[in-house]
Amino acid sequence: SSTIESKFKHVWYNINLSPPFSQYTEKQGLQLGLVGWVKNTYSGTVVGQVQGPADKVERMKVWLSKEGSPSSRITKANFANQRTIDKLELSGFKTRF
Repeated sequence: SSTIESKFKHVWYNINLSPPFSQYTEKQGLQLGLVGWVKNTYSGTVVGQVQGPADKVERMKVWLSKEGSPSSRITKANFANQRTIDKLELSGFKTRF
C-alpha cells in the first residue's frame, strides 16, 4: 500500500496581474523542485500547470496568489483541477509561448 507521502499534487492556475511574470514563475517552480509550465496570455493573465509534492505545490500556490514578481500586482488567483496523482505527468518547468 502506498503512503500519502508518496503522492503528488496537480493543479492548474490562472492569475490576473499586472505586469505578467512568467519568468519569475518558472524560477520559483524550479527552486521548489516542481514540474510544470507557465504562459503569459494576451488578456494579461498568467496560466499554467504545476505538479509535485503536495507541500511544495501549496507553497507555490501561496507564491502565485500573494507574492509573484517584485513588480507585479496580483488581483485574482484561480486554482482548478486540483487532484492527487501517483506519479508526475510532466517534466521540467518551462515557459510556453
